[in-house]
Amino acid sequence: MSDDDTRRHDRLQRHPTPGPSNSLRYWTDAKPVWRVVLNYLLVWVARIAPSLRARSWALRRLGVTVGEGVSWGLEATPDVFWPELITLGDHVVVGYDSVILCHEFLQEEYRTGEVVVGDRAMIGAKAVILPGVRIGEGAQVAANSLVTRDVPPGVTVAGVPARPMGGSDDGDAAPGVADRDA
Repeated sequence: MSDDDTRRHDRLQRHPTPGPSNSLRYWTDAKPVWRVVLNYLLVWVARIAPSLRARSWALRRLGVTVGEGVSWGLEATPDVFWPELITLGDHVVVGYDSVILCHEFLQEEYRTGEVVVGDRAMIGAKAVILPGVRIGEGAQVAANSLVTRDVPPGVTVAGVPARPMGGSDDGDAAPGVADRDA
């Protein structure tokens, strides 16, 4: 992928907020209170329901696009304000306590962006995916990673911020990812 393809910021919608307060102070102008309360209840079900079927049901009621065979990990959290901006392809795995965000509240604006997770991609435990990120088919996000850029298909990323794994002696490198230190 070229740098142009990996710039999530170019895909974010910017929403200026009025007044001297930070944008989170105006969240009720962005979304109706009743909708966020309903979303919160459905997020709670998606986080703790004992069955994957019940979790997928709750995610769909939130507006998340959920493919076949999605495994949503215990306590994983979709965006509570804009869950309808999340797309999970077929057979995606979202690990324990991960977070997928589709918004960011800043001082003078808030931003929203779609998060797309391709078929058979995996997101490790406690990973955080930022708004506007696209995770390619078969890609892998390591546990405890912060994903600030797109992840190409078939690539494994890790770290804060997440970067492609490469050239290790233990064979954990993603196929097709060259060692950047060489």
